Amino acid sequence: MDRTKEVTAFICAEFAPDIPEASLPADYDLVAGGVVDSLGLLKIIAWLESAHGVAVEEIELDPDSFRTVTAIASFIEAVEPAGSRAR
Repeated sequence: MDRTKEVTAFICAEFAPDIPEASLPADYDLVAGGVVDSLGLLKIIAWLESAHGVAVEEIELDPDSFRTVTAIASFIEAVEPAGSRAR
């Protein structure tokens, strides 16, 4: 599964179960649109740690990295440990 689809599936399942995955544009601003709030951002970060082995405490976080599905997918690609990229 490509990263964008994976992130979209997670966002829809956790924050917008009434929105079909195909209806959520990858560039939609999740924060400004009210899909994800500050607690939701923490949930996304916890998911990154558990699902992708991202050691978030070792990375400088930029809120813009979590505003859209595309941004989250790009963040994963940039910081995910090399051994777990075969997902």
